[in-house]
Amino acid sequence: MTPPEPHVPVLLREVVEALAITPGERHVDATFGAGGYTRALLSSGAIVFAFDRDPDAIANGREMESASGGALTLIPATFSALDAELEARDAVPVDGVTMDIGVSSMQLDQAERGFSFQSDGPLDMRMSQEGETAADFVNTADEDAIADVLYNYGEEPRARRVARAIVAARPITRTGELAHIVRRALGYKPHDKKDPATRTFQAIRIYLNRELEELAEGLAAAERVLRPGGRLAVVTFHSLEDRMVKRFLRERSGSLPGRSRHLPELMVNAKPSFENVGRAVRADEAEIARNPRARSATLRTALRTDAAAWSSEGAL
Repeated sequence: MTPPEPHVPVLLREVVEALAITPGERHVDATFGAGGYTRALLSSGAIVFAFDRDPDAIANGREMESASGGALTLIPATFSALDAELEARDAVPVDGVTMDIGVSSMQLDQAERGFSFQSDGPLDMRMSQEGETAADFVNTADEDAIADVLYNYGEEPRARRVARAIVAARPITRTGELAHIVRRALGYKPHDKKDPATRTFQAIRIYLNRELEELAEGLAAAERVLRPGGRLAVVTFHSLEDRMVKRFLRERSGSLPGRSRHLPELMVNAKPSFENVGRAVRADEAEIARNPRARSATLRTALRTDAAAWSSEGAL
């Protein structure tokens, strides 16, 4: 039997081009997942430190690590801790940091992980496989808390209605159950272009895994470990993430409008820590045809300057 093709991450060619790897450079894959970016970094001659909080991803990557001849180090940690983890390995500074934000295809495709309603499974959604599950949240949180999560993290305009329906239907233990409750509350029809359950699942997943907090902390950590001239490449998949990355890069490059009025004095006086922030890059039609998930992907890149890293107190 022919072995399955390795997972190819979104905007792979564009990310590798932006990183402009010279053999022997040290690079960080902050979101290892199925190893697609790491494989490309290694093929370009980089020494790679790859992070993932999902123990399955780390376990599945051990064979690649063993075959790398010491070029790959897998680190079972969140990317918000990448500066501390790299310092502990005497691996700072680095030449590049790559981030692919959000849930991985590998996680989405496993019904038992509970990230997707495409296949029924237990209502879980934990990237680290530790802590509060999605079922715990929807069955114990009050209506106001659920509505706040759906509105703030899923941009659900009828968050209150969905939250009320969730509370009324408890207990809820399966992804299929939750999707049905949301669809019924919002009047979903099979021919509708987008399943309304998408926003609810996104919101709960982001909340449980602290994804936006992780992104803010991870961007600041990347700023601290990149050498002058080092490259940052970040791929996002929805507007909340992309807005955060865009604002971070505009702020750190000194091009955020009104920064003198809205940022603390320490931030106003800081020198730009990034430069040459290019335009956002999106997948072309050929890639979208191969991988529909690429349709929502946005790549933003920047170069690290020689200025000191900013205080972590800056708003994103």
